[in-house]
Amino acid sequence: MILSKAQSKGGLLKNVKQQFNKAADLMNLDQGVRKILQINNNEIVVHFPVRMDNGEIEIFKGFRVQHNNALGPYKGGLRYHETIDMDASSALASWMTWKTSLARLPFGGAKGGVQFNPALYSQAEVERVTRRFTYAMGDNIGPEYDIPAPDVNTTPQTMAWIADTYMSTKGPDERAKSQHIVTGKPVGAGGLEGRDRATGFGVVVNIKEWANYTGQSLVGKRFIVQGFGKVGYWAAHYLSKEGAIMVGVQDESASLYTEDGIDVETLFNYSRANNFSIAGFSGAMHIADEDFFALNCDICIPAALGNQITIENAHLIKASLIAEGANGPVDPEADEILIERGITIIPDILCNSGGVIGSYFEWLQNRNGELWGVDMVLNKLENYIIDSYRRVMTRAEEYKTDARSAAYIEAIARIEVAYKQMGIFP
Repeated sequence: MILSKAQSKGGLLKNVKQQFNKAADLMNLDQGVRKILQINNNEIVVHFPVRMDNGEIEIFKGFRVQHNNALGPYKGGLRYHETIDMDASSALASWMTWKTSLARLPFGGAKGGVQFNPALYSQAEVERVTRRFTYAMGDNIGPEYDIPAPDVNTTPQTMAWIADTYMSTKGPDERAKSQHIVTGKPVGAGGLEGRDRATGFGVVVNIKEWANYTGQSLVGKRFIVQGFGKVGYWAAHYLSKEGAIMVGVQDESASLYTEDGIDVETLFNYSRANNFSIAGFSGAMHIADEDFFALNCDICIPAALGNQITIENAHLIKASLIAEGANGPVDPEADEILIERGITIIPDILCNSGGVIGSYFEWLQNRNGELWGVDMVLNKLENYIIDSYRRVMTRAEEYKTDARSAAYIEAIARIEVAYKQMGIFP
């Protein structure tokens, strides 16, 4: 399938470095700060044994890259995927640094995961992998030091296992103080109401701001979504409520299209009953995977893995807006092609920042012993994202540049100020 093939090409680390350097040149970033931000603070690799259901021992490899914590504790997801490695973790960790800074959160950036496909293991085995990985990480994570969250193939249940394992290693008086070791937990285990939809909801808030900024209506706009998981579904859900029409969807199992529009909730219910696969859905026709990005639409939401839009397919895109629900779905070469073609891109560190903003809310809720309702969460989330969007547009006008470079400039500038004001010890 296209999803896995494009991801396997790698290059995420190269991409994020190119994007950083472009912004750093434009803003004439302090050379000392530039050197600091070009490297990771810490790179952690752990190997740990896990007993399988059949009694055999299997060795797993886990990663955690802590890019920068000038603005606060490291923050970033954990993914369970065969492609996760040090380079991918480094790219994603640095993206988290820019994302948290852009959103004006008191966090830095980190990322990591375990190199395996959880679909090939039983739930009991995945739980043991999760708990052993948490134990192997030890004090390299902590509620005031490095706070993991869900990412590809990890869930609220995964976070609950991590929280329970971490809290179990602490003394009785410390356990209750450690609930915010992870975010993205189930609501019953200290999670945030609305966290499941925060990223997808944030994507749509950005799209609405784009429509307001350009004087357009979303009613009748045709959109396609790549990936129909946590981000893709909620983005489609909220965008359809604005009167937009979903005409195409792609996941690892199939690519669907219908000119008349696909009902979001009908497809979601089918997917949920079909092991979260859209293959075989009768409400749309199945098309070739390579034709997906060439579909006639107004808005394209890549919400799967990285490097999906490349030099090979950028010229096929008909959408006038690309809203990056995934991290790094457009590579730098494709970026230039799209900009030249006049296609607007809402960059990942802005567009999908709803997830980490929601994580911040959950972290605060746990830390302060509070409970927030979903309406309060979404209202606060919308305010944060609108503020970020408008600051990025101001930077774009100031530097006469594209939204991605403007978002990087806004994010990097905040960190540059922190280093200049705090200095470097000793």
